[in-house]
Amino acid sequence: MALSTTDIAETSPEPQGEGRAPLHVAIIMDGNGRWATQRGWPRLAGHRKGAEQIKKIVQAAPGLGIRYMTIYAFSTENWKRSTQEVLGLMKMFRLMIKREAAELSRQGVELRFIGDRTRLDPLLRETMDSIEARTRGNTKLTLAVAINYGGRDELRRAALELARDLAEGRITEDEVDEAAISARLDTRCMPDPDLVIRSSGETRTSNFLPWQAAYSEYEFTPTLWPDFTPGELAEILARFKGRERRFGGVAS
Repeated sequence: MALSTTDIAETSPEPQGEGRAPLHVAIIMDGNGRWATQRGWPRLAGHRKGAEQIKKIVQAAPGLGIRYMTIYAFSTENWKRSTQEVLGLMKMFRLMIKREAAELSRQGVELRFIGDRTRLDPLLRETMDSIEARTRGNTKLTLAVAINYGGRDELRRAALELARDLAEGRITEDEVDEAAISARLDTRCMPDPDLVIRSSGETRTSNFLPWQAAYSEYEFTPTLWPDFTPGELAEILARFKGRERRFGGVAS
């Protein structure tokens, strides 16, 4: 049944005035391959440089008022890339996670992974599970890494879970609302992103958090991800603070 005007008013977020820092920032880290190609280097060299930038951004995030961050590391469509690049990325993910586990925990970062893990290598899945357990309960920053993630696939998986719960009587049709869907998404323990940033000059959302980002603000920067700095992030956040978010309402 379609929502009435009253329903929409009751379920939409409250308007927010200027000056508020984003609680949750999501980033589409694009441009690693191009950065390397421009220098005559293998694409994986760009991904390694991009990984170094992630560390800098994560370290800077709490000081900029960010409490949650989600980064798009590998999409469900990225399997179409060359076997060499895919295998190289998977190996890099596993080694980086193992290498950075202690430092992330020391910094108070809770690490989570979103996406469909069933296609990932068992060693990578084991490493992901281990660092999630190790950093659980850290409160300075929650960092969600999207690996084998696609927004449509996430919604498909949520719909299947909801259908099973309906069939087995754990939920009734009257209880199927936006909250019921959100509770079955990979990001169910996080607030929706206030701001989505995409690097490299591309202006598409690439199947990233389509449900969660329905009312997010967007920033598209021409900077390739390996050149993206905490300083540029701070500039983007300053622009965000100047926006009035109405969520379908009217200006106050």
